[in-house]
Amino acid sequence: MADYIMQKTKETTEIKTRKMYVSVPFNRVDAVEEQLKRIFEEELQSEGSVLISYKPEILSKLAKFLSGHISRSASIGIAGETASGKSTITLDIIDTIKSFTTEFEIDNAITRVNTDDYYYDRSDMVKAAGSFAEFAKHYDLDVPQALELELMNKHIQELLSGKSVYLPKYDMSGTAKRYDNCTLTHPSKIIISEGLFTLTEKIKDVFDFKIYVDIEKEVQKKRFYVRAAERDLGDSADGVYKNASQKAEIYIRPCKNEADIVLSGEAVRARYKAFLNKLIHIVQQENFRNKIIM
Repeated sequence: MADYIMQKTKETTEIKTRKMYVSVPFNRVDAVEEQLKRIFEEELQSEGSVLISYKPEILSKLAKFLSGHISRSASIGIAGETASGKSTITLDIIDTIKSFTTEFEIDNAITRVNTDDYYYDRSDMVKAAGSFAEFAKHYDLDVPQALELELMNKHIQELLSGKSVYLPKYDMSGTAKRYDNCTLTHPSKIIISEGLFTLTEKIKDVFDFKIYVDIEKEVQKKRFYVRAAERDLGDSADGVYKNASQKAEIYIRPCKNEADIVLSGEAVRARYKAFLNKLIHIVQQENFRNKIIM
């Protein structure tokens, strides 16, 4: 009986081992970093590149995560001006990673923490003003002080430490209502956040990887007015754009200096996914080299 139990235990352990990531020796990290250098430089030099610039030292940290040398969750913060393309890029990143993790049956791969959900509840002020338009004339939403970034920082830290968290949800329809403890969110391998103020002082240090999305002024302005028309901003669009641009000069554009990676907000969407898939291929190569499909 004892021999039987030992044999079954051995078989169970072998099965579990086959389904787990394979541990990668530290000497693999240098090889991964070299791969990353080639990928980043080739992309940087290519026409229509998604990359504008990157800090070379970030490749070492990225190599440690991609190779599995660092096994904890990673956090990514993405910032940029209004209409820069940061939300689209974020959603494409999430979609690409989910496609990969679905194929390899990986659970809890990526979680989005939306910076906009941390706007303070100002629904009482909207009611007192009579409308959101009147409220917005006297309340500035284009400054980081309009958001409870300390709470966002706390929630991301809790997720990174392995705790489940109830995230808030902000009503963007014009009520300025925030619903706290709204969405139960579980820890995942990647925590990703994007927003105007995602890389500002009170929140930036919680992110392992800081990304800024840059865009030519005229392209950004054109996108803004297309969006303004879709949202029926009417004559107020000029004032909204002027204020957003002025506040971006103070609060958002300086975040570019904090970024590890600066992405172009003007690249073709397929290019972002193609670039990310090159990084995912490294994960597949390093962590699933001995994976056996049961």
